[in-house]
Amino acid sequence: MENHGDSNLWKSIRDFFTSRDENPIEDVIKEAEKDGDLGQDVGRILQKVLSLETRQIKEIMLPRPDIVCLEENASIQEVAETIIESGHSRIPVYRDNKDQIIAVVHAKEILPVLLKPHSTATPLTELMHPPLLVPETKSIKSMLLDFQMKKMHLAIALDEYGGTSGLITLEDVLEEIVGEIEDEYDPPKPREITVLEDEGWLVSGRALLEELKHQLDIELSSDFVETLGGYLIELAGRIPATGETFQIKGYSFQIKEADVKQIHSVLIFPAPRTTDDNPDTAQSD
Repeated sequence: MENHGDSNLWKSIRDFFTSRDENPIEDVIKEAEKDGDLGQDVGRILQKVLSLETRQIKEIMLPRPDIVCLEENASIQEVAETIIESGHSRIPVYRDNKDQIIAVVHAKEILPVLLKPHSTATPLTELMHPPLLVPETKSIKSMLLDFQMKKMHLAIALDEYGGTSGLITLEDVLEEIVGEIEDEYDPPKPREITVLEDEGWLVSGRALLEELKHQLDIELSSDFVETLGGYLIELAGRIPATGETFQIKGYSFQIKEADVKQIHSVLIFPAPRTTDDNPDTAQSD
């Protein structure tokens, strides 16, 4: 027997494609959520998928200075050491400088060579693969389709002059849809909210805004993000630096740890109130 909710959802989708007033599909999703025909988690993922069309890979890529790569004359031993130290299974290879990424070498190509006697004499050029080069302005949706069609997991983003702008992976794209992806080699997650002795809290950047409201009675809201880290990034319009502080609704939010891609942890303290404070405004120090 067909589920009634599913039936209503598909009816809404059919109505969308046959509608003469061309209602945006976002409205169809929101209406299905409102009517209970579509779970909020599913609706949220669908909204994120739709946003991939208008967003560019330069918004989520690893910038050029932070790319771990090697020169083309590196030894097999150096490649293996870099893979172990960085934790990356794919390492870009450059000629002269990072603006000339000429190849990518994969850990699975290195391991068999290391197991053979005198294998370290094997030139790296025999194990390299051509890189996938894409413009930094490419949409995230198109990037996902490229990864799928070409069966590749890593691409080098180029700026308008043809130089290396950054690096984008399939995992980066998928995380924009389903959230952060971790494996057994990632460090263990800290507690989302830790009470400090000096009337403050150490909060993970992944902590949900709903958790802050429920556990700390701090109400922050956004139509686009769900986590504290995402909220502060949205507020600043960039990735805030470690040590940067925001005054929001009577609390001080200090970035304790962040990298080029995300906020890892935040210190929260009740901020001293003055007569000029407005609980609905925020500022960065």
